[in-house]
Amino acid sequence: MALSLQAFHTFSLPSQCSQLCEITDLTQLQLLTFDSPFCILGEGSNTVFLSDYQGTVIKMATTGIAIIERDNDYLLEVVAGENWHQLVAYTLKQGMPGLENLALIPGTVGAAPVQNIGAYGVELAKFIEYVEYFDIATKQLIRLSCQQCEFGYRESIFKHQLENKAVITCVALALPKLWQPELSYGPLQQLESVTAQTVFEQVIKTRNSKLPDPYILANAGSFFKNPIIENQLLSELLVAYPQLPHYYYDEHHHKVAAGWLIEQAGLKGYRIAGIEVHQQQALVLVNHGGSEGSDLIKMIQHIQQQIWQRYQISLQHEVRLMNNDTECHIGLGELA
Repeated sequence: MALSLQAFHTFSLPSQCSQLCEITDLTQLQLLTFDSPFCILGEGSNTVFLSDYQGTVIKMATTGIAIIERDNDYLLEVVAGENWHQLVAYTLKQGMPGLENLALIPGTVGAAPVQNIGAYGVELAKFIEYVEYFDIATKQLIRLSCQQCEFGYRESIFKHQLENKAVITCVALALPKLWQPELSYGPLQQLESVTAQTVFEQVIKTRNSKLPDPYILANAGSFFKNPIIENQLLSELLVAYPQLPHYYYDEHHHKVAAGWLIEQAGLKGYRIAGIEVHQQQALVLVNHGGSEGSDLIKMIQHIQQQIWQRYQISLQHEVRLMNNDTECHIGLGELA
């Protein structure tokens, strides 16, 4: 029996799957065969189903938080199905700051390490002690240290060597007792009273002013990665675009703001069918309805082509795109 997926991903394209399995207890994972196409899903805020999915959607709905106080930090062992933003709010109420820059990022805790979520100068990897996952081949629970997770900018081992081989079940975070605020980004620099709570509130205020609520206007949050470019290209671009926001990445590279590139290319408000580049934040694509996966593909490719022609920068989508049986990647002029 076909089941609608429209309510299970926040971009809300019409799509169906052949089977949906909600995991509330880890013993359920032992019973799954994983012998046909499958997709692991949290809250669907970073996944878009482009078409009907010919496989099983496995929705992680496990919950639980354990706190271990140590000499210099608190160790939080958080089960995969917990809501990320609710976890951030909970830690502040418990007097355990550190995650406040990552407030209001949608999704579950289990999904967070996959792309190493980050915002306002902070990445999740900074706090990871270990990630526990269910190994599909051996049906065993395995723990990886932060280093073993091979975190990078929106990257981890779960997107590469362990893709379709692991189901994240628990994330352990170490929050230092000695709190140090990260105020390097934009509106946080203007804070007069700096506490974890005021940083938390400012991040929420800023995100709410820029990002539409996906439950009011369908979207998948920031759609494109901020490109990492070589210093030579940055120098050339700054001559033509001196206002280009850029941030140090390493000795040879800087990260530039994808939203700024899209906005300066005049794409705010650009629309294909019901899909539009958001009027307030060009990094977000919104779905007004009446659209299909093919419309979204056309939109992604159009934006990529415009950015390449204007800046010689290859833009990559951050959002996970699922076709009828697997994840796909859309590059310049082609569907890979």
